[in-house]
Amino acid sequence: MKRKIVSTRRSLITTGVIVSLFSIFVVAPSKGADTLVTPVTLVQPSNIPDVAPLPFTGVTAASFTVPTTMVNLTLTPNQGVVGDPFTVSGTGLPASTSVQLTWGTSTGTWVTDIEPSSVNYLGISFTKVTVNMATVTTDANGAFSLPTKVPADFGGVHDIYAAVNGAAVGHTGYQINRTLTISPTSGPIGTPITVTYTGMGASLYTAGGAVHYDNLYAGEEQAIWTRGVGKVVIYASGPRGVHYVNVGNAIGFTYLNVIQSPIPYTNGGSIPFTVTKDAGISAPTETFPSQVTPTSSLHTTLTNVGLDPNTQATMTLSQTTGPILTKVNVKTAKVAADGTYQLVWSTVVGNRVNCPTSTCWAFSSIPIGTATVLNGSSSTDVTIPDNLGGWHVIQMMKGNTIEAQTPFYVKESIMPFYDKSGKQVGLGIAKFDPSTAPDVIARGQAGAPATSFKAGEDFTISIKGVGWTQLDNTLAVTYDNSYIGYGCGFNSNGYMVVRLKATGAPGTHIIDMHPLLYTNQPSFANTPYGMLPVLSSDRDFPGLALGYQVPSFHFTIRVTA
Repeated sequence: MKRKIVSTRRSLITTGVIVSLFSIFVVAPSKGADTLVTPVTLVQPSNIPDVAPLPFTGVTAASFTVPTTMVNLTLTPNQGVVGDPFTVSGTGLPASTSVQLTWGTSTGTWVTDIEPSSVNYLGISFTKVTVNMATVTTDANGAFSLPTKVPADFGGVHDIYAAVNGAAVGHTGYQINRTLTISPTSGPIGTPITVTYTGMGASLYTAGGAVHYDNLYAGEEQAIWTRGVGKVVIYASGPRGVHYVNVGNAIGFTYLNVIQSPIPYTNGGSIPFTVTKDAGISAPTETFPSQVTPTSSLHTTLTNVGLDPNTQATMTLSQTTGPILTKVNVKTAKVAADGTYQLVWSTVVGNRVNCPTSTCWAFSSIPIGTATVLNGSSSTDVTIPDNLGGWHVIQMMKGNTIEAQTPFYVKESIMPFYDKSGKQVGLGIAKFDPSTAPDVIARGQAGAPATSFKAGEDFTISIKGVGWTQLDNTLAVTYDNSYIGYGCGFNSNGYMVVRLKATGAPGTHIIDMHPLLYTNQPSFANTPYGMLPVLSSDRDFPGLALGYQVPSFHFTIRVTA
């Protein structure tokens, strides 16, 4: 059974004219580490699942003037949650007149800087929008009454105007409060718990939520693209008995005394979850975002530098995305001259830590094969390198000249372990190898695969294909829903190994990895939600507009006495 927590705060709105609490938070990026940026306000992908459209008619209202004095419209009640009924009414308006009622809302999106060699995260942006709510006709006494329901929209105060002939004649404001539900409310350790938080707002201080499990910080959620509805998944942990899922208003971390703030209606909630048993460990999983249509054609490593200005050659791939070591057929056509060409993999090398100059990383080309062009065409099988993840470009070159190129996206994946016969004997999790021998260091001190560890014993988790931009160079790690840090795969060419310690009571424990918005280096002003697990990354993450598919990973281990 789902439980609903609804704010009962009733003192913010009267039936009189109010001042809207909506505000616009627009990022004003600054230079960081000698980096020049060009802000790109991303266009939201249209096919993100379960996103509510603009409320009511969805039609943008015609502009109208707002005089200093207007009739106060009446709301009954004047606040509620999505789906609640309410009535808008007014008196003292022009008699027997058609009146346009409007609803104030916002649209929101993410802001990035898209460069040939990286993507920088620059923050968020909100824009106010007024939509037509309904058209009503007043009676002979200048009165009307419109019953309706609270739409799926951002939380907070929404201005409602009554307009006649391009001028507002009445005004009020409706407050959308918040609800929290979880599903299911019981299950064994490792049960996926869907946490839904509605009424999140369209401003810096109201757009984020912090998710906790037994007062442990599991991560953050946003509802910028999902119009105030945050939906995330965490996994049940801890011993048998009652635990608590908490969500609170946050710019990353919870605003604990929000009831005393200017936005008291952003209070969150707490719902119990009952762990019924320890069902034992399960196989590791990786969960990718919904496949949405990118809205930007800009890709890292895709530039015209070195491209033959006269080339008519084209390149197509048998598939355009996959993990490292994917087998791909490369076809070219309309190549001007027959002969042998080099196929190369365009990537970068470097890091964000040792940056004494403005150049912290550089382009690098890895040979992946040769193509024999006959009658202007070629067909060649290549293997995607064991290297950085994210967007790369396969190029066909003659000397230093590029004749054709096309992007390929490398997905992150869990590192498999094999025995000498080639049989897979483990996935991701291994004992920690304390040796400092070069070969051991090269594999991140990951030792023999294992899933059971003594309390206090160190172990490792290995991921392949981690990227290098501020959208995909790191993964945030939680242990039993407690955020403990992050790992980076840039300097290690996409191979990320994190070292952890087995802790807690004997039994099953969970480790999760989530996307993270990296805001350390280069750093920019006004970049909220940085360096924290983004639990809502499957539906509300800037990388989705750029074709990034950064997954979340789930692991379980057994701790023994």
